[in-house]
Amino acid sequence: MIKEVLIVEGRSDVARIRASHIDVDMITTDGFNLRPATLEQIRCAYEKRGIIILTDPDGAGERIRTYLSERFPKAKHAFIPRKDAIANNDLGVEQASAEAIRAALSKTRCAVYEPQETFTMQDMLAARLNGAADAADRRAAAGAVLGIGYGNAKQFLKRLNHYGVTRQEWERAIAELDEVNDSERS
Repeated sequence: MIKEVLIVEGRSDVARIRASHIDVDMITTDGFNLRPATLEQIRCAYEKRGIIILTDPDGAGERIRTYLSERFPKAKHAFIPRKDAIANNDLGVEQASAEAIRAALSKTRCAVYEPQETFTMQDMLAARLNGAADAADRRAAAGAVLGIGYGNAKQFLKRLNHYGVTRQEWERAIAELDEVNDSERS
C-alpha cells in the first residue's frame, strides 16, 4: 500500500486506479470544484500521511496541481505523459493503462523548498529541448523519462530545478532520447 493519499480529479480516475490493482487511499477534487470540506480532507491527509497529486495532463489538471501545490508545498507529484493518457478521444488519468499509472507513481517527485539552479536554459538548448523544431516532442519524452511531466521550456526548466532532478538523471534521459532519435533515422 502506498503510504501517501493520492489526490485525483474525479471518480473515473479512482475507478481506473482501483482497476489497476494499486492499493492506495484517494481523495477526489471533483475537477476544479474544490469545496472547503474537500480542502480540509486534503489538509488532514497532507499533515498525517502526505499526499501525491496525480492530475490529468491537460490545462485544467495543471491548474488544479498548481493550486494544490501552493496550498500544500510539501506535496509529492506524479505525472502521466500525455501520450499514455489518451484513449477514446479523451485525455486523462482514467484513460491511462495500469502500467502508465504504475510508472507515474514509481517516479513520484517532491518539490524542493530551496530549488537548485542545476539546470539553465543553455542546458535546454544544448539538449534540443528549446529552440529546435522538435523541442516540444523532446520535452514531452524527457518529461516522461524523468517523471516530471510536460511543460513549455520555461515550465520544464523550473521543474528540472524544483523537483530535484540530478545531472546524472538528466544525462541518462537525454542519452535515451538521442538513442531513440538515432534508431528512428536508421
